[in-house]
This record gives sequence, structure tokens and C-alpha cells, in this order.
Amino acid sequence: MNRRQKYKYCIKFDSALLINKKSQEDGRMLSTDTKRLEHAYDVFNQNYFNNTLPAVMITIQSSRGAYGHCTTQKVWASGTGRYYELNLGAEYLSRPIENVLATLMHEMVHIYCMENSIKDTSNGGRYHNTKFKRESEQRGLKISKATYIGWSVTEPTEMFIRNIRTWGLDVACENYRIGAEIASVGGGGTGTGGETGTGADTDGKPKKTSTRKYVCPCCGNSVRATKDINIICGDCMEVMIKVSK
Repeated sequence: MNRRQKYKYCIKFDSALLINKKSQEDGRMLSTDTKRLEHAYDVFNQNYFNNTLPAVMITIQSSRGAYGHCTTQKVWASGTGRYYELNLGAEYLSRPIENVLATLMHEMVHIYCMENSIKDTSNGGRYHNTKFKRESEQRGLKISKATYIGWSVTEPTEMFIRNIRTWGLDVACENYRIGAEIASVGGGGTGTGGETGTGADTDGKPKKTSTRKYVCPCCGNSVRATKDINIICGDCMEVMIKVSK
């Protein structure tokens, strides 16, 4: 191994350590927000669902184009227990807390409907029908209709906002993901490993795709972005080159 190769190997090793350390730090930071969301779930369950909803696994993951989602199957295991996943999009935790909690309630309504055999969606869980609207509005949400996803556009009512203040839930999330316009290096993946999700809370607007592709000239790693950027490959420390689509 020559000196250049040895130096390059050290950069890769150190980069991996830094990435791993950063992931651990992010996990500790997000744990505060996750605990608050878990507490909000419990309070809503008690006050809006008479404690009939099952325990769920609340996650904060990248969810571009959707404020939140829940799975149609219990995809998490802990001992003998099985749990639905209820995810809140990391890019959208910077919204006012009443909107974040309205998304949490939106997904809780889906779980209630699944547990009680109420068919609240169609078209693979995307189109929200009037049954979803009815159940949501009974629990403090304002539901509007959008062309592509039905009765899905979700807002908190004044009563909902007053309740979260009364219950001490009006504390904004401390962390959120910046740079939703930059995709993950290497591409691929849908976030849930192909598990079926239902009732994603979105803004109801068709999503435009206008991306640029950047490639490392050394190792071929690629990244996509929705705007022109300057970016360096973490493996090779080389400037990535913009290529045609």
C-alpha cells in the first residue's frame, strides 16, 4: 500500500466514525421529541379514544411529500408484542406544534378505523373517504377535500388547540430535518422496506420532481438535489460532478 492509498483509507475510516457518531447524536436528540409525541399519543388515546387504541411504535423518519403515515400491519416486534408503526416526517417537525399533533391525531384515527373494521380509505390507502372525515372531525380536526386524496387535508380546530394547551402538549419539537430537497446518497429505498402504509397525511398537492444528479468521479457514488449545490463525496473527498439526467 503506497502513501496515497494509506491516506485515502484513513479518510474513509475517519469519515465512517464521524458518520456513526453523528447518527448516535441525532438519535439522542430525537429521543426527546419522540418521548413527547409518545406522551401526546397517550393523552389523545385517553381523551379521544377512551384508551382503546393499542400501543404503537412512534418513529421520526424522512418522509418527503407526507407529514406522516401509519402501517396497515403490526410491523414492529418487542418480545411477544407486535406494534403498528406511526411515523411523523422528520422534514415537517418545524411546523407549529398544533399542526404536528393534528398529523399525529390523523394517523391515530386511521389506527382506530383499522382496529374497528371501518374502511376509511381506498386506492391503496391513499384516498380518504367520508368515514375518515367523520371520525376525524369527532376528535377535533378540520378535514378538507383534495382532488387526489379525498378528505385528507388536516388542520387543528380551535377546540383542538385549546385542548393541547390545557393538557400541556403545546411544546414545539426541538429537532427537525433540514434539506428535504437533498436525497440520500446512493438512492433507493422507500423508508419502510416495502411495508404497506395507509393514510399518509399530505398537503393534497401533486408533487413536482425537478432534480439534478451529481456523481463522484472516483467511486461513482451519486446524489440527487432539487437545486444546484456544491457537494463533496464523503468516501473520496472529491468534488461531485453534475451530470445530465
